[in-house]
Amino acid sequence: MDAAKEEFLRDFGEHYGYPNGPKSVDQIRATEFKRLQLQDLVYLDHAGATLYSDLQMESVFNDLTTNLYANPHSQSDSSSATLDIVKNARQQVLDYCNASPKEYKCIFTSGATAALKLVGEAFPWSCNSSFMYTMENHNSVLGIREYALGQGAAAIAVDIEGELHPEISGETITTKISPHQVQRRKVAGSLKEEPTGDVYNLFAFPSECNFSGLRFDLDLVKIIKEDSSKILGISSVCHGQWMVLIDAAKGCATMPPDLSKYPADFVAISFYKLFGYPTGLGALIVRNDAAKLLKKTYFSGGTVSASIADIDFIKRREGIEELFEDGTVSFLSIVSIRHGFKILNSLTVSAISRHIASLALYTRKMLLAMRHGNGSSVCILYGHHNSMKLCHEMGPIISFNLKRPDGSWYGYREVEKLASLSGIQLRTGCFCNPGACAKYLGLSHLDLISNTEAGHVCWDDLDIINGKPVGAVRISFGYMSTYEDVKKFVDFVASSFMSPQIHIDHGNQMKGLDKGFVDTGYYLKSITIYPIKSCGGFSASSWPLSNNGLTHDREWILKSLTGEILTQKKVPEMGFISTFIDLSQGMLFVESPRCEERLQIRLESDVYGVIEEIELYGQSFDQDFMLNKIKGAATCRDPKNKLNFANEAQFLLVSEESVSDLNRRLSSDVQKGIYGKVMQVSASRFRPNLVVSGGRPYAEDGWRYIRIGNKYFSSLGGCNRCQIINLTINAGQVQKSNEPLATLASYRRVKQGKILFGILLKHVSIDGEQQKGDFWLHVGQDVHPD
Repeated sequence: MDAAKEEFLRDFGEHYGYPNGPKSVDQIRATEFKRLQLQDLVYLDHAGATLYSDLQMESVFNDLTTNLYANPHSQSDSSSATLDIVKNARQQVLDYCNASPKEYKCIFTSGATAALKLVGEAFPWSCNSSFMYTMENHNSVLGIREYALGQGAAAIAVDIEGELHPEISGETITTKISPHQVQRRKVAGSLKEEPTGDVYNLFAFPSECNFSGLRFDLDLVKIIKEDSSKILGISSVCHGQWMVLIDAAKGCATMPPDLSKYPADFVAISFYKLFGYPTGLGALIVRNDAAKLLKKTYFSGGTVSASIADIDFIKRREGIEELFEDGTVSFLSIVSIRHGFKILNSLTVSAISRHIASLALYTRKMLLAMRHGNGSSVCILYGHHNSMKLCHEMGPIISFNLKRPDGSWYGYREVEKLASLSGIQLRTGCFCNPGACAKYLGLSHLDLISNTEAGHVCWDDLDIINGKPVGAVRISFGYMSTYEDVKKFVDFVASSFMSPQIHIDHGNQMKGLDKGFVDTGYYLKSITIYPIKSCGGFSASSWPLSNNGLTHDREWILKSLTGEILTQKKVPEMGFISTFIDLSQGMLFVESPRCEERLQIRLESDVYGVIEEIELYGQSFDQDFMLNKIKGAATCRDPKNKLNFANEAQFLLVSEESVSDLNRRLSSDVQKGIYGKVMQVSASRFRPNLVVSGGRPYAEDGWRYIRIGNKYFSSLGGCNRCQIINLTINAGQVQKSNEPLATLASYRRVKQGKILFGILLKHVSIDGEQQKGDFWLHVGQDVHPD
């Protein structure tokens, strides 16, 4: 055992690893999560979805294959038995939240979002109602606002803060609620009037913020329900009865709300966040008296006792569960949750909470301690992490961004990309929690609107706008997380983002490369044309140029039956498709291992779309070969330049010497024990159009212009690499590894987080004149930089 783990166990050994449980966490990982070890993965996105265990799934499989379960709406013996199990499952859910069946009911839904939607659409809104919610709320809670505003009700976001007051008997903390502006919509017939009947208001908050990990004090339930006029302080929204909704989708995994102490009216739960499986199933725990106030409009099978088809007559069922569960419940999924609860109950929720808290607290401590060489902080945490006194308020989520030594930010997408290469699965962005994201990142309304106008949307690659991060990196722990997971993550952050600065410095790029390389002249080693984007190409000893690059290069694309443009990122098997062009015949030939005959397409065809069907390893795709005859068919770094379906430029050039240096580094990693077997890559792995030989590795980085024969080209900069270069085809199978991108990331990363290899070129004319001579490139031609 290393010294770092010994220190960790001295501090947290009392709580870490289930010392009093039926199995230690190491035994759990070795026997029930073997897939993590086999794939060499560290999984740190339990707030998104935790992992199911092998034991759990074996129990589910055995259950479903040895018992007969049937539609609980039928009257057969198997249906009746299924109905009993569904009833038992409801009780398990209530027990998990310490909710008495005399006071609460469990309504199964398709997920926590569906549970929240049910509350929003059935709540008794009026023009005198108010919907109040904390800024730290998931979009699924914010969506309830649409129902409230649509009925003329007010909507108010609030910040919750605790104020510390010194008292004679000691310090006390009081809750302060700070409202934002009141939102209303003009809805026909819903002008605000004096209340003529009962007025119902809804207050919503998460038990744990899925952005920061902040746990809200559940005393809020009592405060809102019993003393709302004093605490809310908004006279215009204080009248009426307040009801409380807790979004426990995240918090339930480690600290389910005790409804015997905190009698919330509604609690939303997601089961895959508790124990990984099943997905597509959630629950709404609802107080009986609150359920009676909900207004159900739609009816379906199972929700009515009787209905008549040709007149307006229905008799709804009186049972709360039956009334709100439209159609047949997902009974096989419901049957499965008992096996998940069995796992949690065997460890106990309190032990799980202590185990995960030890990992989270240790990780926060390690991240906060990281410093660059100049003493500046590496990691900025969001939430109350800076005060260790408040860490008991934090759940097993750590949300953060990373800074460079000069104070600028690393983009969170860069962190995610590098983490993936290191086998670490985490999440980045705003996590569908825009209020918390804006609050912790200091984004104003103007920032948010201007970012949207700049094209930023959820899940895109815009992570830094105007020098500010627009999202964060999030890691989160589950009951099977280990110290080794934390160590690998902390080591990854330290090695990838701590000073000395690790981004590529072109001025020093050549250091250490003098030995073993001879500075010779350059020549064109090979020419490769890729007629169909993302499919295989072919080499030629000579090839003509066009206004768009190499003639017919990436002039076609492959589309799905739905019209989606396909690439190897989406369909790696596209690499199996081979292409060849015979210029003398004017034909493009396309072959696939799954097609008995090769496809022939006449190059001079004026038809824009030639629809053919090609089968790739059992998958049929609509192959739409589209000859590009329109200017600007794709985006180029130079908007004046023409190109076909290439990503950024007409040509991609790779140096044979740079590939050799990369292979030398890959071999060195094997010798150091970083990787188990020797991996060597060829230039074709990078899908270049032009491969040059001669000179020194990476000399191409500094080229501004080059001449090949009598043709001139301008450099548009380095080519940013992605995971596609990690795909290989062996024995008819697509295989993926972390290399060579992981090695490239260690020495070819630039400040923007891009990993560069090769350069992008465009064909240029000199002094605006057409170049003389033939418009062909020939293998063997001399290459003259600048």
